[in-house]
Amino acid sequence: MAAASMPFGLPAALLLAGLAGSLVHCVGMCGPFVLGQVMSDAERPVGGPYGEWQRLAGALLVPYHLGRFTTYTGLGALAGGATAVFASLEIFNWLSAALLIAAAGLLAAQALGLALNAASPATNLVARLAAPLSASQTSVARYGLGIVLGFLPCGLLYAALAAAAGTGSVVTGAFAMSCFAVGTVPALIAVGWGGLIMRRHLRTIARWVSPPLLAGNALVMLALAGQRL
Repeated sequence: MAAASMPFGLPAALLLAGLAGSLVHCVGMCGPFVLGQVMSDAERPVGGPYGEWQRLAGALLVPYHLGRFTTYTGLGALAGGATAVFASLEIFNWLSAALLIAAAGLLAAQALGLALNAASPATNLVARLAAPLSASQTSVARYGLGIVLGFLPCGLLYAALAAAAGTGSVVTGAFAMSCFAVGTVPALIAVGWGGLIMRRHLRTIARWVSPPLLAGNALVMLALAGQRL
């Protein structure tokens, strides 16, 4: 029942939130890992000059992004499944609304620059786990790196998970978080393609573009919460 009644607006909102938020947080937190992989590939002998096509294709980092997609989708399924037990109860609408309001608050905090500090013990632990994987050039290691870095804590991720939990459905929660994961990919690909110069430009653009988009997504979350009530 919860999955059927949850509008498509939530996955779309999380897709846009991923697009907007990735300009600020994903570029800053995951950008160094992306650049490290791209630079490692650029320095690797390939039997000839490392041409422009190889550089662009390598910067896509498909295994890495698939790893992040796996983590986010799995977390969305867990979040939706955790509240699914309440889906048949009258209290579910209130619980779902509360989670969506929490997600709206976190997105608004992102827009105002008040997001939770990423330099936490959990962040340091994830970074230490990722270090051995980031040193490898194999597809398996990079897929594993994506899985590990998908757990990097930040307010944007917490907002998306709170919204996914509000669906009360394993499938819908997973789908919503998969849309969020897809939204975070373009900015990181741009970082890989443009290197440090593009990374600085993205951060500059984000100061103007991201806050209104995140604020708009916060309003979408509040509207969805209002539907629940």
